[in-house]
Amino acid sequence: MARRLIISAKDAASALVEGPDPSPGPGQVAIRVAACGLNFADLLMISGQYQDQPPFPLTPGMEIAGTVAAAGPGVDPGLVGRRVAAFPGQGGLAEVALAPADRLVPLADHMPMDEAAAMQVAYGTSHLALLRTARLKPGETLLVLGAAGGVGLTAVEIGAMIGARVIASARGPEKGAIAAQAGAQHVLDSDRDDLTDAVRALGGADVVYDAVGGPAFRAALSATRPEGRILLIGFASGTLPDIRPNHLLVKNVSVHGFYWGGYLSFAPDVLTDSLAEVFRWRAEGRISPHISHRFPLERADEALALLKGRGSTGKVVVLP
Repeated sequence: MARRLIISAKDAASALVEGPDPSPGPGQVAIRVAACGLNFADLLMISGQYQDQPPFPLTPGMEIAGTVAAAGPGVDPGLVGRRVAAFPGQGGLAEVALAPADRLVPLADHMPMDEAAAMQVAYGTSHLALLRTARLKPGETLLVLGAAGGVGLTAVEIGAMIGARVIASARGPEKGAIAAQAGAQHVLDSDRDDLTDAVRALGGADVVYDAVGGPAFRAALSATRPEGRILLIGFASGTLPDIRPNHLLVKNVSVHGFYWGGYLSFAPDVLTDSLAEVFRWRAEGRISPHISHRFPLERADEALALLKGRGSTGKVVVLP
């Protein structure tokens, strides 16, 4: 018997339900979940607003790490007992979760489960968005909006690692200090600083990593250099950005929408290769995942509320 968090309907109260262990179907494995990383997308699922919205009732939790407990038809039974990370897309807030066998990332014995669960979406997003889509180069200036959040902090870290000059915009001095520790050379307080003026005073931005949306997008666009690239990662502000094409035309600026999970449908090998490099970086000590809070499954509601209230930095992880 295994427990899982169930959301019965849009914005409905959750319930921790016990039932039989789920059985893996063809091409699937069942994973005994050791850790589940939370993402802003989980909140969108709960509110029925996610772009790949699953039907209700649903169990949130997009990324997990644990041990393979069972293999479905067509899957190598030798996987049972292996330590893995996986991206099931939902269902991770449970003691046992199902995941496609072809999305498994093998974990070394020394890799902490909580870090493995926290790395896939955040680092995978920043790795592909910055290096493949925006083609960020050493010496360029990267502006990160929402720089202390789950994906934002990884963008700061990866940008600094490859030799970019990183400007981090975060809410309040405490979050700004965390962005600075991750490698930002310049830190702006989004509650106090005028983003456009501050970034212009620093010479402008070549690449903007926008996980916030809303008015911050326009402010960042005004401070983007000619031929700059703006990455639309998410809309944590709850407001879609107002994109005026004539402004893009005048400055020769490109705006790129970026959805990490989308690669699973049109270029899964790109995503797999990206994750392999991210986990290699972790093994080499080049990146260091930041987890601000860890909760047991019984307090998953509290973990989600913390994420929604922006009370966390980096990642929030639930440990079933």
